[in-house]
Amino acid sequence: MPEKRFPLSPEQVLELTRTWPTPFHIYDENAILTNVRKLQQAFSWADFREFFAVKATPNPFIMKSLKSLGVGADCSSLPELLLAEKIGLAGEEIMFTSNDTPAGEFRKARELGAIINFDDISHLSFYEREVGPLPELVCFRYNPGPAKAGNLIIGKPEEAKYGFTREQLFAGYRYCREKGVKRFGIHTMVASNELERNYFVETAEILFELVVEIARTLDLTFEFVNLGGGIGIPYRPTEEPVDLKATGAGIRQAYERIITASGHPKLKLYLECGRMVTGPYGWLVTRVRHLKKTYKNYVGVDATMADLMRPALYGAYHHITVLGRENEPATETYDITGSLCENNDKFAIDRRLPPVKPGDYLVIHDTGAHGHAMGFNYNGKLRAAELLLRTDGSIVEIRRAETLADHFATLDFDQLEEFPPPDRD
Repeated sequence: MPEKRFPLSPEQVLELTRTWPTPFHIYDENAILTNVRKLQQAFSWADFREFFAVKATPNPFIMKSLKSLGVGADCSSLPELLLAEKIGLAGEEIMFTSNDTPAGEFRKARELGAIINFDDISHLSFYEREVGPLPELVCFRYNPGPAKAGNLIIGKPEEAKYGFTREQLFAGYRYCREKGVKRFGIHTMVASNELERNYFVETAEILFELVVEIARTLDLTFEFVNLGGGIGIPYRPTEEPVDLKATGAGIRQAYERIITASGHPKLKLYLECGRMVTGPYGWLVTRVRHLKKTYKNYVGVDATMADLMRPALYGAYHHITVLGRENEPATETYDITGSLCENNDKFAIDRRLPPVKPGDYLVIHDTGAHGHAMGFNYNGKLRAAELLLRTDGSIVEIRRAETLADHFATLDFDQLEEFPPPDRD
C-alpha cells in the first residue's frame, strides 16, 4: 500500500507557524522535479515536451522551477498567458487551449507566438475577423463523442462543451489548408484523474489513426499530437499511481504500429499534465480549533472549502493525517469541517482518525493541484499562503496570504460616504 508522506516534522511545522499561521499550502520542489524527470524519461523515445497545465497550480515560482527542465506552459486564459510570459516562456513553449475565447486572449496568444489550440470550428472565422490572418501553426481540439468513454470528473465526451467533432476536424483542416496554413497539430483531452494506463494508450491510438486518415485525405502533414493530460494520482492510500514507464511504452507501440507504419513523417508528442506533476507533492496544513459533539463528532479546523473545494464540489477524497500521530490507531470517527456558512464545507465525512484535540495540526494530502488554485472568498474568507520546500531544504513563501485590505481593494469606501440612501417614496 503506498504511503502518504509529509516531508516536515511536527517541530518544523510549529516553527513555520510562527511566520506563516495556518492554514497554508506547501509544496515539495524536489519531489515535483523528480516526478517530471520520470515523465520525460518515459517518453524519451519521442520528440517530447510536457506543457504544464497552469490551471492546476498557477504559481510563477513553481512554473519557473519546471521551466528549468524544459517544461512549457498549457494556458487557458489571459492571466495564465501572462504568468507564462513573466517566467520567460514564449513562442511554441506555450500551448493556448481555451474555450469560448475572447478576442483579446487570442491577440495575446498571437503576440507571444503561442501554439493556438482552437476549440471550435467557428473560432477560425472569429479569429480572422477579430485578430487577423490565421496563425502559421494551427491545432484543433478533438472531441471523440461516444467513440471514447469519459470518466467521473470530466463526464461523457459527447456531453462536454469542448472540441471539434470528427466531421468538423476534416472541414477545419481543409479550410486552413486552403487559407495557406502549412503547419498542423491535433489535440484531445477526454479524461481527468484517470488511473488506468490503457486509457491513455487507447487515446493515442485514436489520434494517431486520425492523423493518418486526415493527412491522406487532405494531403497535409502533422507536426505534433498533443495527448492532453488527465493522468491521475492516487488520492486514496489503497490506489496505485499510473505506471509512466509502461504508459510510455504502450504509446510507443501504438506510434510505431500506426504512424511509423503509415510513412507519415515523425511526429512530436506533447502532454499537458498538471495534476500528476504537482498534485501528490502539495499539502494543506490546518489547525484544529474546536471539537463539537452533537449527532456526530465534528473537528472544526481553521481551513475551509475556500482553501480546498474539491471534497465539497464533487465528493473528492483527500487523505488526512494528524501530524505526529500518523501511525497511531484510527479509533475515532469524525467529520472534518471548516467555518463557512455552508453545510458542505467539509474535508471529510465519517473519517477514521486517531483521537483529535484542539491545537492539533491536520495534514490534508495531495493538494498540490486544483487546491489553492480553486480558492474563493465566500463569507469573506481570505486565501491562504503558499510555501515551497526548496531542493536545498529551505522554505520560502511563494504567495503571501490575502489580507483584509486585499479583500476590500475593489470597493471604494470614499464613494460610499457620498452614496445617497434610496428614496422612500
